[in-house]
Amino acid sequence: MTAVRAEQGPGGAGTGSIRTWPAWYRTLFMSDVWERFGFFGMQAILVLFAVAPRDEGGLGLAKADSAALFGAWIGLAFMLCLPGGWVADRLLGPRRTLLLGAWVTTAGHFTLAAPWLWTTPIGLILLAAGLGLYKPNHQAMLNLMFGKDSGRREAGISMMYVGIQVSALLSPLIAGFLGERVDWRLGFAVSGTAMLLGTLQLWMSRHQFKDIGSAPGRPLSGEESRRASQRIGIGAGVLAVLLAGMAASGGLNPGSAIALVGMASILAPVIAYTVLYRSRELTAGDRRRLRSFLWIFLGSTLFWSMIAQDGSSLTLFAKESTDRQVLGFDVPVSWLQSATPLFILVLAPLFAWLLLRSGGGVAGVPVKFSVGLALTGVSFLVMALAAGLAADGEKVSPLWLLTVYLMHACGELIVAAVGIAAVAFVLPRRFMAHMLGLLWLFAALGGGAGSGMVRLIDVIPEYAYYLMLAGMALAAGGALALRRHAVVRGLAPDDAETPGAPPTDPKALKEDSPA
Repeated sequence: MTAVRAEQGPGGAGTGSIRTWPAWYRTLFMSDVWERFGFFGMQAILVLFAVAPRDEGGLGLAKADSAALFGAWIGLAFMLCLPGGWVADRLLGPRRTLLLGAWVTTAGHFTLAAPWLWTTPIGLILLAAGLGLYKPNHQAMLNLMFGKDSGRREAGISMMYVGIQVSALLSPLIAGFLGERVDWRLGFAVSGTAMLLGTLQLWMSRHQFKDIGSAPGRPLSGEESRRASQRIGIGAGVLAVLLAGMAASGGLNPGSAIALVGMASILAPVIAYTVLYRSRELTAGDRRRLRSFLWIFLGSTLFWSMIAQDGSSLTLFAKESTDRQVLGFDVPVSWLQSATPLFILVLAPLFAWLLLRSGGGVAGVPVKFSVGLALTGVSFLVMALAAGLAADGEKVSPLWLLTVYLMHACGELIVAAVGIAAVAFVLPRRFMAHMLGLLWLFAALGGGAGSGMVRLIDVIPEYAYYLMLAGMALAAGGALALRRHAVVRGLAPDDAETPGAPPTDPKALKEDSPA
């Protein structure tokens, strides 16, 4: 890690102005600014576009299907993060896979902006595939470049939210307004333009990473490559036959596609975790840490199923049950989604400081994670009260939703930073992208579960739905807090390793060193 330390200086990356951070960090910082602009702009209008009638340029889906579509898309995108990590670890390396994901995401945004309805599913698939390639490898490059300084890594990841949320704050205001008030496709095109700028910036600055992340950590042997090709071919063939059969029988529709993604998002993390756990490359200590990290995986599943409500059920609540009149101006529904990034923007420096002060070792991981889950649970207690007040058709103050978004912002600043940084404690560095992909695969399970749960709004009172979510989050946070000592013992490094450092073995350290 000599090259990294030389760029960071004696103390590594700090928590001050972006100009004081190394060049490689500024590149990753800005690329995520543009990527998040595209993502949040698309998210702000996707459900509204799906529920809009055909004669208004929308998909004309029912309310429940529109909300479930967003959850299923998030689930698919997170699910593809594991293949994205595998491509980096075994084929291309994190740096090239990151750039590939940026190009695919750009293509997805512009495909979604095309003026034909039949291009919409293609655009959503490209966006999911691009995010699957981009997300774990952006985080892998951050972890690799920061090295073993876990406290700086947590603070750096949290601080990155400052710039990201400027973009996420502006994108619903711009893409949301253009989509809702002018043309849906124009809103998607704005997101694509932002992503194109980020992709070009990342491509032109790739030399700043030197050799770090340029090669796969565990390249495939000839025999492994042959087996992988066979399995991919068989999987693609089975999927093609299944889709063709559904199309021929008339069963291929938005509802069945959403259900298919939901089932896949449930099976995929179970299979992927089992395969990794049984890998012959892992030691007994690696497996012990992987078992303990299952608490974090499952906590991520629940947390992201809750956060996915922002773009689905909460967006529809804002549309139908929130008084959005301000001085005679009807505030676009999508503008309310700027609240979470605004809160994150304001609070990120504080949370970066708190995370740095609290230390970056394994001891704090379960406690911090349980706090993030508890905040989310309380937010849905607030949401249940708001839904109860709106049960008779009354429109409630937007302050209810803003309070919920504030709590979600606090929870996300904790859970995202701690979960991503804690990956470095579990397995050797050559598994970094794979582990991050697996983390997002469990998040996909949350998205898949969320796309199913949101249909309960049509079955039970809305306030009861939010009470159910609150109970789940509070119970999970409490259980993790009670089990914190066992989780910390399970995540502890082997005796031969330095406490607080990511687990490695001599062979892995030699293989993974970029110098």
